[in-house]
Amino acid sequence: MQKFSTTVLALALSLGTAHAADGDAQCSTVKLADPGWSDIASTNAVARLLLESLGYQVKIDSLAVPIIYGGLKDGRVDAFLGNWMPAQQGFHDKFIANGDVQQLARNLEGTEFTLAVPDYVWEAGVKDFADLHKYADKFDKKLYGIGSGAPANLSLKEIIDKNDFALGQWKLVESSEQAMLAQVDRAVKKQQFITFLGWTPHPMNVKLKMHYLTGGEQWFGSKGDVYTLTRKGYPQACPNAAKLLANLTFTLDMENSIMAEVVDKKVGFDEAAKAWLRDHPQVLEGWLAGVTTKSGRDAQEAIKAKL
Repeated sequence: MQKFSTTVLALALSLGTAHAADGDAQCSTVKLADPGWSDIASTNAVARLLLESLGYQVKIDSLAVPIIYGGLKDGRVDAFLGNWMPAQQGFHDKFIANGDVQQLARNLEGTEFTLAVPDYVWEAGVKDFADLHKYADKFDKKLYGIGSGAPANLSLKEIIDKNDFALGQWKLVESSEQAMLAQVDRAVKKQQFITFLGWTPHPMNVKLKMHYLTGGEQWFGSKGDVYTLTRKGYPQACPNAAKLLANLTFTLDMENSIMAEVVDKKVGFDEAAKAWLRDHPQVLEGWLAGVTTKSGRDAQEAIKAKL
């Protein structure tokens, strides 16, 4: 990883090479992917604002996670800011470990991603995966997941298939993030038992009185990280844009703030990201280190003019 980062830095600091490469048609448009998760919508919005301010066009396609990895392998997607680990370990082993997809940088630390329950379910005694089967009838033997093909869903399916935690007769309900959370809201209003995929950063941690279950560390880990991935060869082909993407590191508070702005004020992610950057211009120094506009001009001036 260190050798890779040093190579990217050297390419990015070699301004003549970077400008020429990023002037090529293949670098003019940066193709990102969004699996329909609010946290990735937030970070994509930040990346789009910065890239467009630097003179790039940005195309963000909404794709299921397996399609995103296939797109990275085939070159139809340039970068993905949502490689949640260890939840996506299977995709890491299939695409990244063998070099089909490149891991560019870690962009977030300290995430949580596992089954969760409302506070009243927790207080009733459901605090671990092993507690779920004791209340099977109250849960209607259902685990609520996110979109089909998501790595976390695949882990839940494996748990059911193996009858781990005596969950062999349970059913995984797959739906979009928004539909899952709407189901949780309905259950909470009626004080019904429900267990669902929860993660942080996400506004659900503020909106809902919820707790994460222990016991699922084998599949979801205890704490995790999120990485930025690129198609093979992208940092060498488009070193300036890749340098910016490698520099982009986020915090739980930052992502939660942007997502809360979207939820509370009913604004778009692009608007929320722009408002956050206006209030936190100090992050630009690190994010823009070794980066220029696509045409080689000062990146800081271009971003500040946009804001």
